[in-house]
Order: sequence, then C-alpha cells, then structure tokens
Amino acid sequence: MTGCLKDDEYTTSNMHRLKVSVDTIAFDTIISGQPTNTYTFTVYNNNDKSIRISRAYLDGGTASPFKVNIDGSYLVDGNGGGYEIGAKDSMRIFLFANVADEDSDQPIAYKDVLHFITEGGAESNVVLTAYGQSVITMKSVALTSDSTFSASRPYQIYDSLVVAEGATLTVNAGSRLYFHPKAKLIVRGRLVAIGSSTQPIMFRGDRLGEMFDSQPYDRIPAQWGGIIFTGSSFDNIINHCDIHSGTFGIQCDSSNTDQQKLTIENSIIHNMGGDCLTATMCKIYVGNSQISNALGNCVTLRGGAYDFIQCTIANFYAFRGGRGVALSYTNFDKDNELPLTAANFKNCLITGFSKDEIMGSKSDNADIPFSYLFQNCLLNTEKTEDAETIINCQWDTDDNEVAREKNFNPEFDYDQLIFYFTLNEKSLAVNNGDPAICSAYPLDLNGKNRTDGRPDIGCYEMIPQETSE
Repeated sequence: MTGCLKDDEYTTSNMHRLKVSVDTIAFDTIISGQPTNTYTFTVYNNNDKSIRISRAYLDGGTASPFKVNIDGSYLVDGNGGGYEIGAKDSMRIFLFANVADEDSDQPIAYKDVLHFITEGGAESNVVLTAYGQSVITMKSVALTSDSTFSASRPYQIYDSLVVAEGATLTVNAGSRLYFHPKAKLIVRGRLVAIGSSTQPIMFRGDRLGEMFDSQPYDRIPAQWGGIIFTGSSFDNIINHCDIHSGTFGIQCDSSNTDQQKLTIENSIIHNMGGDCLTATMCKIYVGNSQISNALGNCVTLRGGAYDFIQCTIANFYAFRGGRGVALSYTNFDKDNELPLTAANFKNCLITGFSKDEIMGSKSDNADIPFSYLFQNCLLNTEKTEDAETIINCQWDTDDNEVAREKNFNPEFDYDQLIFYFTLNEKSLAVNNGDPAICSAYPLDLNGKNRTDGRPDIGCYEMIPQETSE
C-alpha cells in the first residue's frame, strides 16, 4: 500500500524535519578488530505527511568503522537512500562498530557522522564515536614458567588461562584481564596480583558494550567464569584488585591448612552468579575488602582457618529471588568431616536483604572443631548472647533507625545496578569498630583516613553528608 501512495501525500518542505532519538552514540572503549554488539535508535516523523529520506550516508564512507542498517539493509560503502517514513510513524536504525586493530597500547579515537537528508532538503545528524583498544589475546594458554602481566594493554582470555604448578603469575598494578564467557583463571601454581589505590587490577568479562540502553554488560553477573586456586596452590596474593560479574568469584580447593592459601586485601569481589568466595579446608586471610552481591553466598567456608578483618560482606543481589546469604560456615559436608579451626570476623559488617544473613552449620559430631568469633561487628542475624564468641557486636535489625540496605549511602540504584557500600551516618557501623583491630588498615578501601580513634565497622569509613542551610 505504501508503494501506491500518491506523491502529494509526501512532504517536500524543508521545514518538515525528522526527529532522532539521540544526537550522539558513544561506544566508549571497544576491543579493536572485533565487532561490538548492535546499538539501536529511532528516527521519528512527527509530521502529518509521509517523508522520504532521499539519502543517508556516513562522512567516512567506505573507510568508516561504523556499520549502519536502515530498513533492513546496510549502507553500501556508507551510502543509501530511498527510505520512507509514514506520517506520525518511525523507523529503527541498527548499527555496530568494528575498528581496525592498529596495535597500539593507548586507545585510539574514532568519529563519524551519520546524515539523513529528506527529499525536501532537511538534514538530521547523529554523531558516532568510539575508542579502539588493542588487546593481548590468549587462547587456551598454560603458563609453565614464571610470567608477568603488564598494564600496557588489556589481556583478552578465551577458554581458560592456567598457571601451572611451580609457576608464578605476577600481575602488575593497573593490569586489566578481560575474560570471554565461561573463561576462567585456574591457578595450580601461584598468583601475585598487587595493584594500588590509584591503579587497581581488574578481572572482568570481555563484553565492553551495553546489554541494552544504559545497562553495560559489565554490571550483569556471569559474564565469565571466575578464579580457581587448586589444591596445589599456596601463598597467593590479591591486593587492590576488582573482581566482578563472574559466574563465581574465587574458589579455593581443599589444601593443607598449615600453609597460607590466599591473602586478599584492599579488594572488591562483587556481583557473582554463584558464590563470591568459596573455600574448603584452606587457610585464608581477608582484610579491608568488600565482598558483595551473589546469587549464591557472598562467603562460603567449609572447614579450615580464616581471618576477616575490617570487611564489608553484604548480599543485595538484585536479579532474582532464591539468593544465598552473606556468610555461610560449616564443619562438615555430608559425611565428610571438615574441622573449622578458626572463622574470625573482626570489625566486619555482615548484612543483606533477609533478616538472617549468617548461617553456621555444626556437625552432630562434637569432636569436630567448630570455632568462630565475631568481634566489634555489625551482624544481620538473630541476636545471640555468647561472651566467648560474640564480643562487642551490634545487631542489624529493624529496631534500628537504619538497617540492611539503609546502612549505606548513597542509596542503591537497582535500575542501573549501581551499588555503593559507603556508610550512612546513622548506621550502627559508625564509630563502633575497635581501634586496635583496624591498626593494620589506617586507610579505608577508598583511601579515607580512619585513625581518628573511633573507626567504623567494615571496609569504608563514613563520610559526613553536607547539609544545606
């Protein structure tokens, strides 16, 4: 029927313009040599007559890194035309970017302009921008000797990266490890990943675009596998690292509990499709770190010896019900005895959505060690009186002025999946930490000084909010 419409039903006035839903599309940083996901936007004809687009074109022509599909067809050499939009109707435009790999450590900027010219001569434009980043691609790599990753450019890891027994992988400050879906880091030897407050080390998925408008893939869980420390792996160090949006975070397999398995400090493990941290019969130390938001448990401990100092462990997983808890610890697994010789939590904030975020499961066999301690913590669980295992703790209940997610400021943005775990000034975590315990961490995870004699519980010090007069 469109083809039978009379020409006088189309406007040829240059006063009748198209309205575009966006004026700029920014792909931000993308991996050079690899196509992005498809972006869509809409062109509207709000006029009372139909409009013909006589020409649509990219300034860059054949050299443009942007590929545009209009009305089911891609622009040929960056040019097309003969499109029609009915009165009070619209048209969807699809595009993606695929920039050339120019083998550069620094991102390279790309820009083009997409033009729409109506039959009446009215013009509408959309600016297209992107930054192309070259990466070091690794596919099914096993590191059999000592190796070092630098911060010069990201590492894109397919399948899994294996650190063989006897080998050490050193990851320098500022390094970025991008994992393809389901890819894992499997450490049979040793991992030493030491970043800094200004140059953290990033472990994340390799999808750099948006799942849909204003929702980056990077905020969606299960974008990659996770990190596994096998039974042969000891003396691993994770410091100033950001590990997020995996199927799981860190899994530590059973090993000799007389030897340090893993030390985590000043780090974030966040937004996992399973557990954030799982450990079975290991010796692990975690200090001044945030472990948050898991479909499983934020922390699962099965036997072993553990110290958590000045940590925020919080489960506000946003995607669906059936989530686990902030903390689970036990000394058995079915018929297996798993002695829990120590599970010490000091100056830690442990909370989540539910009214009980701490689950301790003790074997019926009283001879199996089940040793735990909570000291100067804010705990979201049933209040317990135990002078030996619960010392100077606060209880995160509805009786408080603020509780659970209200402990944090600013409020969580569930639509954008943005979570800050800095403290609300009314939280019971404020000023209730033990100064002696926090002496090892004079700065919180954001670098704020906490040596005022009244430290807060958790990995973040409260920042007073400015009030308008």
